[in-house]
Amino acid sequence: QVQLVESGGGLVQPGGSLRLSCAASASRFSINGMGWYRQTPGKRRELVASISRAGSTNYADSVKGRFTISRDNAKNTMYLQMNSLKPEDTAVYYCNARAGRLLGPGLYEYDYWGQGTQITVSS
Repeated sequence: QVQLVESGGGLVQPGGSLRLSCAASASRFSINGMGWYRQTPGKRRELVASISRAGSTNYADSVKGRFTISRDNAKNTMYLQMNSLKPEDTAVYYCNARAGRLLGPGLYEYDYWGQGTQITVSS
């Protein structure tokens, strides 16, 4: 079982900063890749940033240079530092984790999602 709890969302003015946190708890699962996604009404959920267990990162072009993803494997926590926020960043942000579990000789992987947190960038 894997549970993800997000925190850090809220209202911020353009140009401001926020930091999102995602605390993961896993029982008999090993968390591999993690990422942040966002979704606005009428649009599909899109990847914002991802990070491997080893720390390799990828970013959407729209957030490169402004957002930084990181993780603390000892705490099973992932962060998203969001700087120079723009109104177009307004969305519900979701934490995602891919976790694997050994069952007999096989490895099974599942995607888990946080509850989502609202980010609103507005004057």
